[in-house]
Amino acid sequence: MKKYFSTSTLVLAAVIAGLLQLGCASPQPTNTSTNANMAVAEATPDKAAIEADITRIENDWPRIIKEHDAAAVRRFEADDAVFVYPDGSLGGKDQDIKDIESGALSADSWEVSEVTVKVLDKDSVIATVRSVVKGGKYKTPDGKTQDISGEYRSVDTFVRRNEQWQLIGSATVPVPKTASPTAMSSPTPRASSSMKPSPTAKPSPAMKTMSPPPPAKTP
Repeated sequence: MKKYFSTSTLVLAAVIAGLLQLGCASPQPTNTSTNANMAVAEATPDKAAIEADITRIENDWPRIIKEHDAAAVRRFEADDAVFVYPDGSLGGKDQDIKDIESGALSADSWEVSEVTVKVLDKDSVIATVRSVVKGGKYKTPDGKTQDISGEYRSVDTFVRRNEQWQLIGSATVPVPKTASPTAMSSPTPRASSSMKPSPTAKPSPAMKTMSPPPPAKTP
């Protein structure tokens, strides 16, 4: 009987211990709610911080060209990046590194402005940029030098990999030059109605078809 009582006591103690464990784990809904809130917080991107990071990268491009900073290109351009250049040709990271490092791409002035960042989520971004290049030159592989001065618009796609923003795609197009108002012909030189010859000065159909008078006979 004592043995049975001891066994029953052990079983009861085990049951109580199990209930205590269940009781400790009972506030599960609160933990689930907390985890859900944490997940939402992680999924919500800090747009201001992301915009600042991307804008800083875009604005650094003129310095990269001036200082031939190929190391910066290696950092922020992805290995699998694809670029569409203004002439319609395709390129990638290796080509950009080569052009920057060798000085094949150069400019007296390279201005970046109107950087607009569209945050898709915490790890992907699309940015548009306006660039004005003065004294821009590009030396082609065959030794020719092209004048690349002008205004350009670019659409850049960034993704965050290993906590670092990388450019994975870009397309750049030239902005057509528009004629200045002074270069266009002004409408003022057009003759006014008072300057135009009077309709009365024009020969009428009757006058056009009228035969000339016969010559006067001489005595």
